[in-house]
Amino acid sequence: MKLVANLLTGFVALSHVGILVLEMFYWDHPVGRKIFSMTPEVSASSATLAMNQGLYNGFLAAGLIWGLWFGKRDFKVFFLSCVVVAGLFGGLTAKTSILFTQGLPALVALVCVLLASRE
Repeated sequence: MKLVANLLTGFVALSHVGILVLEMFYWDHPVGRKIFSMTPEVSASSATLAMNQGLYNGFLAAGLIWGLWFGKRDFKVFFLSCVVVAGLFGGLTAKTSILFTQGLPALVALVCVLLASRE
């Protein structure tokens, strides 16, 4: 179970690195506009905000990677919980699919981390 928990945590971390790249570097680019369904005007006017969001996603990824690297269960639990909360908030306020693309994988990883620590 520990291996599964670490693999899922790694997946969540990598997905947040991907989100960082999209939001910080490709937001105002045809790739970002296609992924996020935006017009050039919308992406240009919100690019600075997206870079800020991307940076926060990078911090989430860094915390998860730190937890994996040093085997810190508490770090994984804290940062996965942060991702779950962010996924819930984003799903309720921005786009429902965020619940499934960010919140659900983090929740599954969190449950696995908690179960692995009981073994």
